[in-house]
Amino acid sequence: MTRGFKLDPRTKLIVVLCISTLGIVAKDIFDLLIVLTLSILVAKFFKVDIIRSFKKTKRLLYMLAIIAIIQSIFSSEGEAFLSIGNFTVLSTLGLEKGLQFIMRMMIIIFSATIITTSNSREIVQGFVQWGLPYDIAFMVALGIRFLPLLTEEIKDSLTAIQLRGIEINNIPIRERVSVYSYLFTPILAGVLLKAEKLSIAMEVRGFRAYDNRTSYLVLKMSKWDYLIIFISIIFTICYIVFYFH
Repeated sequence: MTRGFKLDPRTKLIVVLCISTLGIVAKDIFDLLIVLTLSILVAKFFKVDIIRSFKKTKRLLYMLAIIAIIQSIFSSEGEAFLSIGNFTVLSTLGLEKGLQFIMRMMIIIFSATIITTSNSREIVQGFVQWGLPYDIAFMVALGIRFLPLLTEEIKDSLTAIQLRGIEINNIPIRERVSVYSYLFTPILAGVLLKAEKLSIAMEVRGFRAYDNRTSYLVLKMSKWDYLIIFISIIFTICYIVFYFH
């Protein structure tokens, strides 16, 4: 009964909100590490593929270097790790700020993967039973659904360029930016075409034909849902109170 896919999607949304709040409130690297560990354990409890999520976070390592350098350049605090004359390129403060940002992003990513254990229909119904208008709830779920389609369009465009003998990783940065600018038009056209087809399909099926909607799916929360929600909210409140005192 306590397995992730048996729980109400509203329970998962509250858990994600609590973990994300802790990630924003925490400032020390040690505290962020605790919250990150907690988010990984909770995601594992909800049967999330942790290994796959870790692979997605590898791209954040590039952002770590960029943020660390920017923080080091525009802040005079901290000891210099790397400097050119009197110009500090990398400092302890910059590295610390970069690590904090990456850890917060990882907390949000791992907590957000909890929602993926429920299908979009259940998520929409959860928002509706919370009192959110169906149109807004549907738009939120549709936006989540379109993100993989956008990624697919980008991959298809990159594959088409590689089939023409262009290795993007081997060309200079200036030419690479030019190639990416050329990719923008077909990607945008493909996404708009899919959106148009989706809107036609919705109109054919009578979307918004009547003001009052009925739903075959009705979500009911169990004792495990109430218990997990209670523990999540109490833990979040206690952590925030303890942290600021």
